[in-house]
Amino acid sequence: MSPSQIIVLATPVFFVLIAIELAIGLKRQRNTYRLADAVSSISLGMLSQTSAVFTRLLRIGIYTALFEHVALWRNDAFWTSLPGWLLALLFYDFCYYWLHRMGHESAVLWAAHAVHHQSQDYNLSTALRQTSSGALLGWIFYVPMALAGVPPLVFAVVGLIDLLYQFWVHTEHVPRLQGRWAWFDRWFCSPSNHRVHHAVNNAYLDKNYGGILIVWDRMFGTFKDEDPSERCVYGTRGLLNSWDPLWANAQVYAGLAHDSWHARRWLDKLKVWIKPPGWRPADVAERFPKPPFSMAQMQMFYPPMSRAVQGFALVQFGILLAGVAAFLWQADAAPLAENAVWFAVLLVSQWALGAVTQGRIGMLMALMLQSAALATATSALGFTQWHWLFKPLTMVFTLVLVASSAYPASARGLFHSKRSVLLLFGALVGSLAGDVFLMFSGFFIPGLVSFLMAHLFYVALFRQGQPWFAHRGALVATLGAGAAMYAFLWAGGLPAALRVPVAAYVLVIALMAAQALGRAWVLRDGPSWMVAAGALCFMLSDSLLAINRFVQPLPWSQVWVLSTYYAAQALIVAGVLRGLVLRPAAQPLHAGITPQTDPGRSPSAA
Repeated sequence: MSPSQIIVLATPVFFVLIAIELAIGLKRQRNTYRLADAVSSISLGMLSQTSAVFTRLLRIGIYTALFEHVALWRNDAFWTSLPGWLLALLFYDFCYYWLHRMGHESAVLWAAHAVHHQSQDYNLSTALRQTSSGALLGWIFYVPMALAGVPPLVFAVVGLIDLLYQFWVHTEHVPRLQGRWAWFDRWFCSPSNHRVHHAVNNAYLDKNYGGILIVWDRMFGTFKDEDPSERCVYGTRGLLNSWDPLWANAQVYAGLAHDSWHARRWLDKLKVWIKPPGWRPADVAERFPKPPFSMAQMQMFYPPMSRAVQGFALVQFGILLAGVAAFLWQADAAPLAENAVWFAVLLVSQWALGAVTQGRIGMLMALMLQSAALATATSALGFTQWHWLFKPLTMVFTLVLVASSAYPASARGLFHSKRSVLLLFGALVGSLAGDVFLMFSGFFIPGLVSFLMAHLFYVALFRQGQPWFAHRGALVATLGAGAAMYAFLWAGGLPAALRVPVAAYVLVIALMAAQALGRAWVLRDGPSWMVAAGALCFMLSDSLLAINRFVQPLPWSQVWVLSTYYAAQALIVAGVLRGLVLRPAAQPLHAGITPQTDPGRSPSAA
């Protein structure tokens, strides 16, 4: 049985214990759970496990190579005996202590480990909140076990035991142990000891690194008892303030990259990554100052969610959990490319769920993105009947999104132009027709004509209130790119009967992109640049489709063609809706796209 399958089998146990903890908290009137935070934490745990399908080769592969070629002592019989297993577990826990400790003392290692600390709640769901990048450097700390000849199987099993043990210590409902159980707190990592580790209080900061045993902290001077008079405050000093799983993993890396890029001295560019978290070169700190940490800034991040969004989140979370379980169960036996496709689907779904709970997008936009990901995957992997469902369904969700966003806003007088909404709707209807036609052989010309009409609608839409082709350089560039692509297709064997229709199509899509870029150049705001990026994605998608059809087959062509196509549609729809809706400060969120920015997008060292 693979490690991924073991995690799948352990998952129901995790959720039973979470339910018990929740019930205890409700009974004691001391609930430690918030829906969005718990969903975010467990989602990050899912992402950690699904990404481990790819990074496990790095961690176990390097360990196995070292074991096979440079082990200083080989005695598998000993390591698979009871004393050997116990010694290996002790050895692993010792190595984990130093990995964990350095994860708080070196910025690049903290960048990976910070994910586990970002939750401002402390409960069993926090235990599942794990990094997706820890394996990139974490393997270094277990090299001594490979040199000592601990077999890879033993290493993997004791590592799993060490990880599973740490689940139960993430709770506030088990107090500091007293009386006859006081010895446990002195020897082992307990809930009380680990609460201290997760706290940002000055007295508790960077303490209690032990995984199973707390004696390592006592030996090396990093132990701190929980003080009943000082309540633990959880989170990181560089607040995440986001439910975005991608940003959760990237936040600290982004801050380090920013400081490294702007540091003037080459040595400082390197030190940024090696020094303790929060260290900054003097010149960077002067140009990009950050306020000093204070406990007063530890405000709870809790964007409001309506009952509809809460219900949506719970249903989505259940479906996502089932999808992750199915992925992990078969991942070790599936081809790498197939795993990558399904991983991308899960990643899009997780991002969309986080964006909905944070109020960055609406439920319909999330459904559109998830359906687009499924349409792409089912096409690439040959699930034809499912593809016939998800491909048109994606555009149906998009049309409903536009309608549900437009009509209530129009009734309140918020849209600048009903004509713009109708043009957007017409472009999407043309796209839907093109999608349906291209799903069947022999309907290429009707599909081409449908998309041609869709792009003409987009050209007219981007013209609303703007001059024609405001940026001449963009016009020359897009026409030049279109001409080069057409010449390439002609030389590659474009059928004579299609030369005129394809030429017309290339011209229209180049003009659409030029108009979108010119519009963005005039307006110079985020929504218009989103639209321009979408138009360029359309050019890329159609170019890939044409090369694959007329010149030579591209590997995994459906992935590249459909992913860029749906990126184009999503960017244009999001950009147009945001640009059309007036957004005063007190404007309520509407059904599809919300004007809220992500407060977690400001990188800060934790």
